[in-house]
Amino acid sequence: MDEGLRQQAREWFERGDHDIETAQLLYKEHGYTDAIAYHIQQAIEKYLKGYLVLKGQRPPWVHELDTLLNLVEKFEADLYPPFIELCEKATRYYIEDRYPPGPPAEYDREEIKADLDLAWQLVRAIRGKADL
Repeated sequence: MDEGLRQQAREWFERGDHDIETAQLLYKEHGYTDAIAYHIQQAIEKYLKGYLVLKGQRPPWVHELDTLLNLVEKFEADLYPPFIELCEKATRYYIEDRYPPGPPAEYDREEIKADLDLAWQLVRAIRGKADL
């Protein structure tokens, strides 16, 4: 495998780690749920894009996680069923709920916790498949 692609993937994953760990910290410290949701989305996006890079694919310039998961599915079909709902939901965290008009979104903490736990599962699954 091309070492340059491996290094680029590591960089995507490192930034994804920053986001998932930030989401975890915000949750632990009772941070704003909209900020936690944003970091969940960002972590998933960076991990999916990093995996595509690792496979020699140039990731598209999109934030729709279901689109990215569909591309990853070509290499890892087993990731699709357990994570498609999370990807669709987390895309809404990024696109629909971040900007005015209206107040910031507030999510149920139990719902956010479930999404955060599932995001960790996805991150770990991709890490396990990446073999870096």
